[in-house]
Amino acid sequence: MSARPNTATAAVATVAAESADPCCAAPLPVLGRDVTVPLVTGGEVTYAALDYAASAPALQRVWDDVAAYAPYYGSVHRGAGYLSQLSTDLFENSRATVAEFLDCRPGDQVVFTRSTTDSLNLLAATIPADCEVFVFETEHHASLLPWRDARVTYLNAPRTPAQAVETLERALADRDPYGPALVCVTGASNVTGELWPVKELAAAAHAHGARIVLDAAQLAPHHPVSVQELGVDWVAFSGHKLYAPFGSGVLAGRADWLQDSEPYLAGGGASRKVARRADGGVDVEWHTTAARHEAGSPNVIGVYSIASACKALTEAGFDSLVARERHLIAKVREGLAEVPEVRVLSLFGDDAPRVGVISFVVEGWNSSHFAAALSAEYGIGVRDGLFCAHPLVRTLLGSDPQDPGECGAPEANPGERSLNAIRVSFGAGTPDEHVERFVGAVKELVRDGAQWKYRTEDGRCVPDRG
Repeated sequence: MSARPNTATAAVATVAAESADPCCAAPLPVLGRDVTVPLVTGGEVTYAALDYAASAPALQRVWDDVAAYAPYYGSVHRGAGYLSQLSTDLFENSRATVAEFLDCRPGDQVVFTRSTTDSLNLLAATIPADCEVFVFETEHHASLLPWRDARVTYLNAPRTPAQAVETLERALADRDPYGPALVCVTGASNVTGELWPVKELAAAAHAHGARIVLDAAQLAPHHPVSVQELGVDWVAFSGHKLYAPFGSGVLAGRADWLQDSEPYLAGGGASRKVARRADGGVDVEWHTTAARHEAGSPNVIGVYSIASACKALTEAGFDSLVARERHLIAKVREGLAEVPEVRVLSLFGDDAPRVGVISFVVEGWNSSHFAAALSAEYGIGVRDGLFCAHPLVRTLLGSDPQDPGECGAPEANPGERSLNAIRVSFGAGTPDEHVERFVGAVKELVRDGAQWKYRTEDGRCVPDRG
């Protein structure tokens, strides 16, 4: 199939913006910033990673710190040797670093997990048996689904921050005032990027005798998170969204429910003392520290990488990082506003504060087809689908909750409307050129159409190379 020369370069040329606003800091160095990828139309281009909301690239600083530690790798908590002692100190110092990063209260525990999903499932396993859980339908599945064994009240999507607080207050006022209750809420939407009124929701929860856990997976990489200032009881986040490698996460907050419950996993590390009984059984005394829920050999490198990322973001300064991200958000939103066929998804409206996460649909386009063309023809990586937040995306798209549609390409053919959306997301490592190329590519695709034919293969829209 013939194609015009390097459309990615042409797309950049259509955008008049120059370099970053001089008042804003330079992007932080991340891995993969110089990776080149082939274009289906011919040639190569530097990859524009604009899927930070799924997994942010690791900071170069984090990778360097991990590489420096690697020769000293050793087991933790159980070894008398020098490397084991060094690794134990590194592991526990990382816990202290995370507690400081989150501005935890004295007595709060920091438990290391595998991810935000793992953290919230851990908390779900520790709540009292008669606890009632309140969660908005707008949550990511990681915070929408773990409460299977609890009484759950699902709250409708609010259309303003004030309505979110009012909705929660009404629901809490109708509950049994003497039973335990937990509210679960996101800090920043993984679909719209909009910031939620966490402090006000926490105050409402506490006024009605409930506790609150904050899903900070999308918030912590973009804004400072203070447990004390926000007034939340727990906070959960993932390393792979905080510029650290995959496989590590955090649950931090109040110790009482964690101490009063059975260990999340039973095994070495969680147990303090194990003895056989005369009747042949086993008596176990569990730890009361965070180790109670950290059975098995921990992911020391993952834990250290989270601590390294916390330090790197703190040293870079969130004021500077937030200012630069607002600069990028403005570029993207202004560029998309110039394309009448594009509709940006929002709960709270155009003026709502947000992080660098923007979802949209394009009139006349299948979202998976559009995302595939951005990748194959422009070297731009975005995400399409329902973003593991199916109820929210369907609400924003105005589709029936029972409509088909899943994460990945639907049955619709390229060019047909789909029930999915497209998400572009960015952060501390994103250069201006990447968002400029993205805006130019959107305009060009809408104006001229895709330059290649595409087909659905294994649930994904891919270039047809046959």
